[in-house]
Amino acid sequence: MKFDSILSEINGFGKFQIKLALIQILSRICLPCHFLLNNFMAAVPSHHCNTNALDDGGFFGNLTQEQKLAVGVPAEQDGTLSSCQMFSKPQYQHLSGFNSSEDAVTVQCQNGWVYDNSTFKSTLATEWDLVCDRKGMNKATATIFFIGVMCGAPVFGYLSDRFGRRPLLLVSYLTSLAFAVLSAFSPSYVVFGIMRFFTGMSLAGISIISIALNVEWFSITHRTFSGIIISLDWTLGNMLLVGIAYNVNHWRLLIVAVTSPLILSIIAWRWLPESARWLLANGKADAAHHYLMQCAKMNNRTKYMATITQTELLESAQGETGDKKYTIVDLFKTPNIKKISICSGIVWYGVAFTYYGISLNITGFGLNPYLTQIIFASIEMPMKIAVYFFLEKVGRRFGQMGTLLLTGLCLFINMFMSKDKWVIRTVVAVLGKSTSEASFTIMFLYTTELFPTVIRQNGLGYTSFVARLGVSISPLIMLLEDVWHLLPAVIYCTVAVGSGLVCWFLPETLNARLPESIEDIEKPRGQSMTNKEIQ
Repeated sequence: MKFDSILSEINGFGKFQIKLALIQILSRICLPCHFLLNNFMAAVPSHHCNTNALDDGGFFGNLTQEQKLAVGVPAEQDGTLSSCQMFSKPQYQHLSGFNSSEDAVTVQCQNGWVYDNSTFKSTLATEWDLVCDRKGMNKATATIFFIGVMCGAPVFGYLSDRFGRRPLLLVSYLTSLAFAVLSAFSPSYVVFGIMRFFTGMSLAGISIISIALNVEWFSITHRTFSGIIISLDWTLGNMLLVGIAYNVNHWRLLIVAVTSPLILSIIAWRWLPESARWLLANGKADAAHHYLMQCAKMNNRTKYMATITQTELLESAQGETGDKKYTIVDLFKTPNIKKISICSGIVWYGVAFTYYGISLNITGFGLNPYLTQIIFASIEMPMKIAVYFFLEKVGRRFGQMGTLLLTGLCLFINMFMSKDKWVIRTVVAVLGKSTSEASFTIMFLYTTELFPTVIRQNGLGYTSFVARLGVSISPLIMLLEDVWHLLPAVIYCTVAVGSGLVCWFLPETLNARLPESIEDIEKPRGQSMTNKEIQ
C-alpha cells in the first residue's frame, strides 16, 4: 500500500488540507510584498538641484521659487527642469526671456536635491540621495535582495530536507521578520543593503518550503488545485502591496507594514503539521502516524487510521528511509534524477529570465505606479484559473512548454511592431506577461512533483537558485540595446523558446503519485503508479 492510497482514504482534500492552505496564506502574501517592494520603496520622484547654493544674500534671495528655478536650473529639450545639473551662477537674464549667455556654465548639483513629494513622502532615493551619479546604488537594492533569495533557496532546501519542513518554516518566519524590521531602521545605506540581503535569504525559505508542504499533504487528484491555490497567494499579496503602499508613503513604515502578517504566521505556526511524507521518508513512523491521525480526525476518517500500524506506514513510503542524509549532490548522482535536475534547472532559468525581462520593460500604460501594479495583479487572476483547467486536461509538460513558447511568440511579434502602434504593443506585451506568469505557476507545481520526497526541498532549493540567477541577469540584458536595439528582445525570445523546448525531456506527472525515493525515479516509466492504479 502506497502513502497516496492512505492519504486518499483519509480524504486528501478535506478540512485538514484547507486549514493548512489558509494558515500559509498569512506568510505567503508577504512574498510579493517584498519581491515587488522596490517599485514603491525605491521609487525615484521627479527632482532638481537645490539652488540654495546660488543664494549670495543679494538679488537672488528676493526671487520667488519659480524665478529661482528659472535662473538656477537649466531646462531639458522637452522643457522640464534638469534633474542633475544647475548653473554655476544665477542667470538673471532668463527672467527677461533672454535664454542664452556665455556665462551659462552648468555643474553637477552642489547642495543636494529637491524632490517632488506629492506621490511618495520618502523613498530610498530621497533618504540617501540615490539619484544622478548614484542612481546605480538605488537599482542595486533589488539585486542585493534577489542575491539573498538566490543564496537562501539551496540553504533552506537542504536544511528542510534534513530537519523537516515545519521547524524550518518557523526559522524562516522569525528571521524574515527580524531582518525586515532591522532593514526598516537601518541608519545607513550599507546597513540597509546587508539587512535586505538577509531578508531575501530568509524569505526564500517561506517560498520553497510552503509549496512542498502543501503538495505533500494533498491527494493526487487535488495536487493541481493545491498548486494553483497557493499561487493565488502571490496575486493577493500583490494587491495587498498596492493598498498598503498607497496609504503608507514612508519607505521605513512601508517595510514594517508589509512584513506585519508574519507576526500572525508565527502565532499560527503551532497549528501547522509536519509533512507525514517527510517523516516516513526519514523513518519517523510514530510522528507520521500522529499527524495522519490529526488529518483523519479533522476529515472524519478516523476508522480507517485505526487499522493502520506504524510498520505499514513505513512500508507505504518504501525506498530510502532511515538515517541517510541527502544533499544537493544527490540531484546529479543517478541517470534519471540527473536528467530531471538539469532540464528543470534550464527551464526554471528560462521562466524567471523571461518573466522579469518582460515585467521590467512593459511600457505604454501611462498610469501611476499604483494603478499599473493593480492592473498587472488583476491580469494574473484569470490566467491562473485558466491554467488550473488546462493542467487538469493537458498535463504539466505540454502546459509548461506551451506557455513558454507563447511567451516567446509574443516577444517575437513585438520585435517587428513599430513603436507608434503602442496599443497593439501593449496588448501583446501584457499577453506575454500573462503567459510568462502562467509558466511560473505551472513550474512551481511541476517541480514539486518531479523530485522525490527525500530530496524534494533540495530540488526546490537548487531550481530556485537557478531561477534567481536568471532574475539577477535579466535586467542587465537591456544594456545590450547600445549594441543593437533588437538584441535584448532576441535574447529574451530565444531563451523563452529554448527553455520551452527543453520541457519535452521532462516526464509527465499528471495523475502520477509523488515519488518517495530516488529509486522511484530510476524505475522504468511503465512501473510508476498512476492515480487509477492506486484506486
